[in-house]
Amino acid sequence: MKCLVLLSGGLDSSTALALAVKEYKRENVVALSISYGQKHVKEIEASNAVAKYYNVCHISLDLEKIFSYSNCPLLSHSNEEIPHESYESQIKKTNGNPVSTYVPFRNGLFLSSAAAIALSKDCDVIYYGAHKDDACGSAYPDCSVEFNNAINEAIYIGSGKKLKVVGPFINYSKKDIVKLGLQLHVPYELTWSCYEGHDKACGVCGTCIDRKKAFLENNVKDPIEYER
Repeated sequence: MKCLVLLSGGLDSSTALALAVKEYKRENVVALSISYGQKHVKEIEASNAVAKYYNVCHISLDLEKIFSYSNCPLLSHSNEEIPHESYESQIKKTNGNPVSTYVPFRNGLFLSSAAAIALSKDCDVIYYGAHKDDACGSAYPDCSVEFNNAINEAIYIGSGKKLKVVGPFINYSKKDIVKLGLQLHVPYELTWSCYEGHDKACGVCGTCIDRKKAFLENNVKDPIEYER
Protein backbone atom coordinates (compact mmCIF):
# COMPACT_ATOMS: atom_id res chain seq x y z
CA MET A 1 0.00 0.00 0.00
CA LYS A 2 1.22 3.50 -0.90
CA CYS A 3 -0.03 6.89 0.25
CA LEU A 4 0.19 10.35 -1.31
CA VAL A 5 -0.06 13.24 1.17
CA LEU A 6 -0.97 16.82 0.24
CA LEU A 7 1.72 18.75 2.09
CA SER A 8 1.38 22.52 2.47
CA GLY A 9 4.02 22.83 5.16
CA GLY A 10 1.38 23.76 7.73
CA LEU A 11 0.55 22.09 11.02
CA ASP A 12 -2.33 19.94 9.77
CA SER A 13 -0.73 18.57 6.61
CA SER A 14 2.58 17.93 8.37
CA THR A 15 0.74 15.89 10.98
CA ALA A 16 -1.00 14.00 8.18
CA LEU A 17 2.41 13.24 6.67
CA ALA A 18 3.71 11.98 10.01
CA LEU A 19 0.66 9.73 10.35
CA ALA A 20 1.12 8.37 6.82
CA VAL A 21 4.79 7.61 7.48
CA LYS A 22 3.80 5.73 10.62
CA GLU A 23 1.04 3.77 8.88
CA TYR A 24 2.63 3.11 5.47
CA LYS A 25 6.40 3.50 6.13
CA ARG A 26 8.55 6.24 4.61
CA GLU A 27 9.37 4.40 1.38
CA ASN A 28 5.64 4.06 0.59
CA VAL A 29 4.75 7.72 1.07
CA VAL A 30 4.77 10.50 -1.54
CA ALA A 31 4.37 14.15 -0.50
CA LEU A 32 2.81 16.59 -2.97
CA SER A 33 3.20 20.35 -2.46
CA ILE A 34 1.22 22.74 -4.64
CA SER A 35 1.92 26.40 -5.39
CA TYR A 36 -1.24 28.38 -6.02
CA GLY A 37 0.06 31.93 -6.33
CA GLN A 38 0.20 32.56 -2.59
CA LYS A 39 1.63 35.85 -1.33
CA HIS A 40 4.76 34.33 0.18
CA VAL A 41 7.08 31.33 -0.14
CA LYS A 42 7.10 30.46 3.55
CA GLU A 43 4.66 27.57 3.01
CA ILE A 44 6.78 26.08 0.25
CA GLU A 45 9.96 26.43 2.30
CA ALA A 46 8.23 24.71 5.22
CA SER A 47 6.94 21.85 3.05
CA ASN A 48 10.44 21.31 1.69
CA ALA A 49 11.84 21.19 5.23
CA VAL A 50 9.17 18.79 6.51
CA ALA A 51 9.48 16.45 3.51
CA LYS A 52 13.25 16.43 3.95
CA TYR A 53 12.86 15.68 7.67
CA TYR A 54 10.79 12.58 6.87
CA ASN A 55 12.94 11.71 3.86
CA VAL A 56 9.97 11.00 1.58
CA CYS A 57 9.58 11.41 -2.16
CA HIS A 58 8.53 15.03 -2.64
CA ILE A 59 6.78 16.36 -5.74
CA SER A 60 5.99 20.02 -6.47
CA LEU A 61 3.18 21.28 -8.72
CA ASP A 62 2.27 24.81 -9.86
CA LEU A 63 -1.43 25.68 -10.18
CA GLU A 64 -1.04 29.46 -9.94
CA LYS A 65 -2.72 30.21 -13.26
CA ILE A 66 -6.05 28.64 -12.36
CA PHE A 67 -6.42 30.92 -9.34
CA SER A 68 -5.45 34.10 -11.21
CA TYR A 69 -9.11 35.09 -11.57
CA SER A 70 -9.72 35.15 -7.81
CA ASN A 71 -9.23 38.17 -5.54
CA CYS A 72 -8.72 36.05 -2.42
CA PRO A 73 -6.35 37.97 -0.08
CA LEU A 74 -4.02 34.96 0.18
CA LEU A 75 -3.01 35.39 -3.46
CA SER A 76 -0.05 37.49 -4.59
CA HIS A 77 -2.02 39.52 -7.17
CA SER A 78 -4.82 40.43 -4.73
CA ASN A 79 -5.17 43.89 -3.23
CA GLU A 80 -7.38 42.59 -0.41
CA GLU A 81 -6.12 42.63 3.19
CA ILE A 82 -5.79 39.42 5.19
CA PRO A 83 -8.21 39.63 8.15
CA HIS A 84 -6.50 39.93 11.52
CA GLU A 85 -9.21 38.35 13.62
CA SER A 86 -10.43 34.91 14.64
CA TYR A 87 -12.45 32.71 12.31
CA GLU A 88 -15.26 32.86 14.86
CA SER A 89 -15.43 36.63 14.40
CA GLN A 90 -15.18 36.36 10.63
CA ILE A 91 -17.96 33.76 10.37
CA LYS A 92 -20.37 36.09 12.17
CA LYS A 93 -20.06 38.52 9.25
CA THR A 94 -20.36 36.09 6.33
CA ASN A 95 -24.06 35.11 6.54
CA GLY A 96 -23.18 31.47 5.94
CA ASN A 97 -20.74 32.14 3.11
CA PRO A 98 -17.06 31.18 3.12
CA VAL A 99 -14.57 33.53 4.76
CA SER A 100 -12.52 35.86 2.55
CA THR A 101 -9.41 33.64 2.79
CA TYR A 102 -11.23 30.75 1.12
CA VAL A 103 -9.36 30.08 -2.13
CA PRO A 104 -12.06 28.97 -4.62
CA PHE A 105 -12.43 25.18 -4.58
CA ARG A 106 -8.76 24.79 -3.66
CA ASN A 107 -9.07 21.39 -2.01
CA GLY A 108 -11.14 20.12 -4.93
CA LEU A 109 -8.47 21.17 -7.41
CA PHE A 110 -5.63 19.96 -5.21
CA LEU A 111 -7.20 16.56 -4.66
CA SER A 112 -8.07 16.11 -8.35
CA SER A 113 -4.49 16.94 -9.30
CA ALA A 114 -3.23 14.67 -6.53
CA ALA A 115 -5.37 11.83 -7.88
CA ALA A 116 -3.68 11.98 -11.29
CA ILE A 117 -0.23 11.92 -9.67
CA ALA A 118 -1.20 9.27 -7.11
CA LEU A 119 -2.37 6.92 -9.84
CA SER A 120 0.85 7.50 -11.77
CA LYS A 121 2.86 6.71 -8.63
CA ASP A 122 0.80 3.55 -7.88
CA CYS A 123 -0.64 5.00 -4.68
CA ASP A 124 -3.78 3.57 -3.08
CA VAL A 125 -4.85 6.48 -0.92
CA ILE A 126 -4.56 10.27 -0.65
CA TYR A 127 -4.29 12.00 2.74
CA TYR A 128 -5.04 15.68 3.30
CA GLY A 129 -5.30 17.76 6.45
CA ALA A 130 -8.90 19.05 6.49
CA HIS A 131 -10.46 19.26 9.95
CA LYS A 132 -13.79 20.19 11.50
CA ASP A 133 -12.72 23.61 12.82
CA ASP A 134 -12.09 24.84 9.26
CA ALA A 135 -15.46 23.46 8.12
CA CYS A 136 -17.35 25.20 10.94
CA GLY A 137 -19.90 27.74 9.70
CA SER A 138 -18.98 26.95 6.07
CA ALA A 139 -15.79 28.97 6.54
CA TYR A 140 -14.00 26.52 4.26
CA PRO A 141 -16.69 24.29 2.70
CA ASP A 142 -14.09 22.08 0.98
CA CYS A 143 -12.97 20.93 4.44
CA SER A 144 -16.37 19.50 5.40
CA VAL A 145 -17.37 15.87 5.92
CA GLU A 146 -19.85 16.19 3.04
CA PHE A 147 -17.15 17.41 0.68
CA ASN A 148 -14.74 14.70 1.83
CA ASN A 149 -17.30 11.96 1.21
CA ALA A 150 -18.25 13.35 -2.21
CA ILE A 151 -14.69 13.85 -3.50
CA ASN A 152 -13.71 10.41 -2.21
CA GLU A 153 -16.57 8.79 -4.11
CA ALA A 154 -15.81 10.75 -7.29
CA ILE A 155 -12.10 9.93 -7.25
CA TYR A 156 -12.74 6.30 -6.30
CA ILE A 157 -15.11 5.85 -9.24
CA GLY A 158 -13.00 7.96 -11.61
CA SER A 159 -9.86 5.98 -10.80
CA GLY A 160 -11.47 2.67 -11.66
CA LYS A 161 -11.99 2.00 -7.94
CA LYS A 162 -8.25 2.05 -7.30
CA LEU A 163 -7.81 5.23 -5.27
CA LYS A 164 -9.42 6.59 -2.12
CA VAL A 165 -9.33 9.99 -0.43
CA VAL A 166 -8.98 10.01 3.34
CA GLY A 167 -9.24 13.05 5.58
CA PRO A 168 -7.77 11.46 8.73
CA PHE A 169 -8.65 14.56 10.77
CA ILE A 170 -12.04 15.30 9.23
CA ASN A 171 -13.70 14.88 12.64
CA TYR A 172 -10.78 16.34 14.62
CA SER A 173 -10.41 19.78 16.12
CA LYS A 174 -7.10 21.66 15.85
CA LYS A 175 -6.51 20.73 19.48
CA ASP A 176 -6.93 17.03 18.61
CA ILE A 177 -4.48 17.31 15.71
CA VAL A 178 -1.80 18.91 17.89
CA LYS A 179 -2.35 16.25 20.54
CA LEU A 180 -1.78 13.49 17.98
CA GLY A 181 1.14 15.33 16.41
CA LEU A 182 2.89 15.63 19.75
CA GLN A 183 2.54 11.88 20.18
CA LEU A 184 4.01 11.39 16.69
CA HIS A 185 6.82 13.87 17.43
CA VAL A 186 5.96 16.06 14.45
CA PRO A 187 8.69 18.71 13.95
CA TYR A 188 6.30 21.63 14.43
CA GLU A 189 9.26 23.99 14.59
CA LEU A 190 9.66 23.42 10.82
CA THR A 191 6.03 24.18 9.95
CA TRP A 192 4.41 27.44 8.86
CA SER A 193 0.72 28.23 9.31
CA CYS A 194 0.58 32.04 9.13
CA TYR A 195 -1.10 33.75 6.17
CA GLU A 196 1.47 36.53 6.29
CA GLY A 197 5.01 36.07 4.98
CA HIS A 198 7.02 37.83 7.66
CA ASP A 199 10.13 36.49 9.40
CA LYS A 200 7.91 35.49 12.33
CA ALA A 201 4.28 34.37 12.30
CA CYS A 202 1.99 37.38 12.75
CA GLY A 203 -0.01 35.84 15.59
CA VAL A 204 -3.21 37.69 14.67
CA CYS A 205 -4.54 36.13 11.44
CA GLY A 206 -7.22 33.45 11.78
CA THR A 207 -4.90 30.49 11.35
CA CYS A 208 -2.31 31.87 13.81
CA ILE A 209 -5.03 32.40 16.40
CA ASP A 210 -6.30 28.83 15.96
CA ARG A 211 -2.78 27.39 16.09
CA LYS A 212 -1.79 29.24 19.24
CA LYS A 213 -5.03 28.18 20.91
CA ALA A 214 -4.50 24.50 19.98
CA PHE A 215 -1.06 24.41 21.58
CA LEU A 216 -2.33 26.26 24.64
CA GLU A 217 -5.15 23.74 25.05
CA ASN A 218 -2.53 20.96 25.00
CA ASN A 219 -0.46 22.79 27.65
CA VAL A 220 2.51 22.92 25.29
CA LYS A 221 4.44 25.90 23.97
CA ASP A 222 4.29 26.35 20.22
CA PRO A 223 7.92 26.02 19.02
CA ILE A 224 7.63 28.77 16.38
CA GLU A 225 7.98 32.49 17.10
CA TYR A 226 5.21 35.07 16.82
CA GLU A 227 5.24 38.82 16.34
CA ARG A 228 2.28 39.16 18.68
